Amino acid sequence: MSATRNLLALDLGASSGRAVIGRFDGERLALEEVHRFGNGPVRLPTAAGSSIHWDSLAQFSEVKTGIAKAVECCGAGLVSAGIDTWGVDYGLLDARGELLGSAFHYRDERTLGALEKVFAVVPREEVFRQTGIQFMDLNTLFQLFSARGTAALEQANRLLFTPDLLNFWLSGQAVNEYTIASTSQCLEPFSRTWAVDLLRRLDIPSRIFGEIVQPGTVLGPLLPWVAEETGAKGAQLVAVGSHDTASAVAAVPIEGPDRAFVSSGTWSILGVESPRPVVNSRALQFNFTNEGGVCDTIRLMKNITGLWIIQECRRQWALEGAKLGWDEIVSLARAAKPFAAVIDVDHPDFSRPGDMPARIVAYCKRTGQTPPADRGEVARTVFEAIALKYRRVLEMTEQLTGKKTDALNIVGGGTQNRLLNQFAANAIGRTVITGPIEATAAGNILMQMLATGAIGSLDEGREVIRRSFPVETFEPQEVAAWDAAYQRLRFVLE
Repeated sequence: MSATRNLLALDLGASSGRAVIGRFDGERLALEEVHRFGNGPVRLPTAAGSSIHWDSLAQFSEVKTGIAKAVECCGAGLVSAGIDTWGVDYGLLDARGELLGSAFHYRDERTLGALEKVFAVVPREEVFRQTGIQFMDLNTLFQLFSARGTAALEQANRLLFTPDLLNFWLSGQAVNEYTIASTSQCLEPFSRTWAVDLLRRLDIPSRIFGEIVQPGTVLGPLLPWVAEETGAKGAQLVAVGSHDTASAVAAVPIEGPDRAFVSSGTWSILGVESPRPVVNSRALQFNFTNEGGVCDTIRLMKNITGLWIIQECRRQWALEGAKLGWDEIVSLARAAKPFAAVIDVDHPDFSRPGDMPARIVAYCKRTGQTPPADRGEVARTVFEAIALKYRRVLEMTEQLTGKKTDALNIVGGGTQNRLLNQFAANAIGRTVITGPIEATAAGNILMQMLATGAIGSLDEGREVIRRSFPVETFEPQEVAAWDAAYQRLRFVLE
């Protein structure tokens, strides 16, 4: 048996981050979380009111703490580390490599109305043709368009997406990893180069975009002072699938060509792996995205608002004095009346922080429905709505690919909600297979294994995943009732 390799995934999500050691013995991969930390937005005052930012310096400090704790657990045997984060957000550096201001949070309101302003300059169809990316006002393209004329953008010499920025601070290598760059809507999908003509027409400086490197690129050792501070001397830093969804999809134990996937968390991201981008009028109509995957793949998929809505409900209920755990919320939902109302989880009403239960009530009244009566009905309405939106997006995916999906693989933290998993099977009328829960960390480590020669291919890595982590299967139930609810959703959407 091969000697065990210790590799470290630094996985930062929109609400928390963690450091996870992967121990690979040549056959199986075992994961151990050694550090976890909060990672929420920071609201700051402005002349016009307030704005929402990330605390990038705190993120870097926590990443270093995670590396140091990993070294404590595995000593000098830490082979490599890799960072993945959510997409679209970035930091701007000046010519000296110093950060210009606080990185904005993707839910900051400065981009409200940005899509219409961009389309007044470059038509929607042309933006999609040049980028192949789903339209959301949080995308980097619209953030940068909204930042025109600001001192930070005027002074900027380099844009680094969140994982790129942390990689730069750890290794000194200022590069843009491909999968995270592909989330920006600033990249051409076929040539995989920056969409310079589009950027020029929108008066966004192309000089800030740097070299693009592929997932699995070894960036080199940690900077000497970082290695000294963390104790990780000799560890290599790898640019993994730096977009967390790219890492999660790398670890989906897909068997057969007719499977779709969902990465379930704050966002639910549903799609398929494609050998090439799908950029046509139907993809534009459906607002699908073509984002970079690992090992020369394209992730043809669509973002769906996932557990964000219930996270905001939980936060509001806590402000009202009801501090409910996740298990309590699921139990309340399980006991509640089914299909009290149907909502479109992707409606703009639900995209920003705030009193989410009140927004659900207002939405139901506006769409001619009786609102959920209590917290259990609110939670169940949200879970049902996510599952019903899975069906909607799965049908769109099948129209784009011309292939019928025989099963849906769901990975990520959201798979711990077994009620939602069952609802997903009910809604789509097909088998749902869940796991691994820790897909993002596993996929991050899988790319480190590939970069350092522990495995030889993505298929080999997925076989390791199948051997290493349990999965659970859910079969459809109460299909007629879910079909009726889906027709209600279609009526509300139309």
